[in-house]
Order: sequence, then structure tokens, then C-alpha cells
Amino acid sequence: MPRQINTLTLADAREIIAAGEKKATELGIPYNLAVVDAGGALISHVRMDGAWLGSIDIAIHKAFTSRAFDMATQDLAKMAQSGEPLFGINSTNHERVVIFAGGMPVKGGD
Repeated sequence: MPRQINTLTLADAREIIAAGEKKATELGIPYNLAVVDAGGALISHVRMDGAWLGSIDIAIHKAFTSRAFDMATQDLAKMAQSGEPLFGINSTNHERVVIFAGGMPVKGGD
């Protein structure tokens, strides 16, 4: 019997993006916001008015990275510095791994 994997829905993604937009507005910084499913595939992306075009792929890749490694990209960045065990990881996965702050894994109960 196939095992069902819990994943985010489009409704979940919309809630997460709405919360991100609210926080970005409070900070006065327009962001690109992306949410991926359990497999790392994009569910939703929003580019707020004035957000950098160059950050579209970065936001999507940060979402992928935080899901792929189940940790904040900021934490992964610490482990990816020269001399650390994951040095060079940002050149893997067709260079989709982003090692600076902004990607956050979604944690939740069943």
C-alpha cells in the first residue's frame, strides 16, 4: 500500500505568503516569497511590488533548500563555510542550494 506524505496545500501556501507579505510590509522591504511542497516543488511564488527581479530565483531556491535539508538556510550557511563539513554544498543540486538567510522550513504537527 502506498504511503501518503503530508505536504503543504495551495491554501497553506497562501497563508504563509500572506504572513510573509505582512512582515515585509512592516519592515518596509518588498520581498519575493516562495513556498514549496514536501518534494521541493514550487506551490506558489509572489513578487511584491518593487521587489528585485534578481531575487525571484533566489526566493524559489531558498524555499527548495530549506525543504531539501529541513533547516533554515541561515543555519545551513554556517555549516557550508570553508573548513566546515558542508563546504561546497551550494554547488550541488544543479546549483539550487542557497546558503544565506531567508529560507525557513515549515514545521508542523499531523
